[in-house]
Amino acid sequence: MQIILRDYMPGPDGWGYMMGRQVHEKLREVVGSHPEEIVFSLSLEGIEHTDASFPRESVVELARSCRGRRGFCLIDAIDPDLLDNWDAAALKREQPLIVWQGDKAHILGPQPGEGVREMLSYVLSVPSTITSEAAQSLQLKVPNASNKLKQLWQEGYILRRERTAASGGVEYEYYRIK
Repeated sequence: MQIILRDYMPGPDGWGYMMGRQVHEKLREVVGSHPEEIVFSLSLEGIEHTDASFPRESVVELARSCRGRRGFCLIDAIDPDLLDNWDAAALKREQPLIVWQGDKAHILGPQPGEGVREMLSYVLSVPSTITSEAAQSLQLKVPNASNKLKQLWQEGYILRRERTAASGGVEYEYYRIK
């Protein structure tokens, strides 16, 4: 689901804790009214400036509180100065946010550890994957791939959902936040 963030702001500039909390509440209502949606793409179109506290209290806090269950990414973000403040906000809350520019992803906030970067790059390149597919693609043992995917999910870089495995048991499907 796409949300145009500017529609929930009083103007093109996002400043401060209070405005951030007000927008957070509006966004929380929108997210709550769409329980079937798992990924929310937030368009920054029309936003001219923000400080770091506005995104920290509005979007980043919402993403942090929904981590593991729902994902939030940014689109229509081209101003590097604007993204610097969003990066600072994501770092402060220790919540990664993925910015999509076409099919290219850029991570704001905490960066993944060296041991999981290749796995994250793989997951961001495909709509979804299961552990055995990821292991085969990256030439890893299944337990190693499983641990990396679980770590990325726990840290908020990707999402997962349960599904029935071919064997009849339960397996996880991991997918990018896009």
